[in-house]
Amino acid sequence: MTSLKSKIYTHYQELLEDKVQTLRKQISDLAEDAQNDAKGSAGDKHETALSMMHLEQEKLNQKLKETLVQKSILESIDILKVNKLVGIGSLVYTDKFLFFVSTALPKIIIDGANIISLSLESPIGKEMKGKHAGDEFSFNTSKYKILKIE
Repeated sequence: MTSLKSKIYTHYQELLEDKVQTLRKQISDLAEDAQNDAKGSAGDKHETALSMMHLEQEKLNQKLKETLVQKSILESIDILKVNKLVGIGSLVYTDKFLFFVSTALPKIIIDGANIISLSLESPIGKEMKGKHAGDEFSFNTSKYKILKIE
């Protein structure tokens, strides 16, 4: 049987890979549109359209770069490692939420569990870092108790 941690990891890997492919396709399509537009147009309107396409391409390239960094962080995690302290790759069971410590990614539901993926650099990640099962921490006026760490 696949562990919850494995399922979460695989889900986020697929999510990021899909995002990378989508961004690459959008960038490619935009470059093709700009090339086609360049062949048959001239004048101020044309220059404005090309400038807008270029800005959009820069935005997409930045998103792609950020997504590749997230993918790299995720790929650096050894999901078979059982953590005793909260750190990168930990699956942290608390009395309120389930946290996957990796990089900031969308909240997901797997096997009926709500999973929040966060970075150790996030405010709540900093509060949890280095804690053991049984420890408590506070964030935004809420107290959390760590029940288990995988």
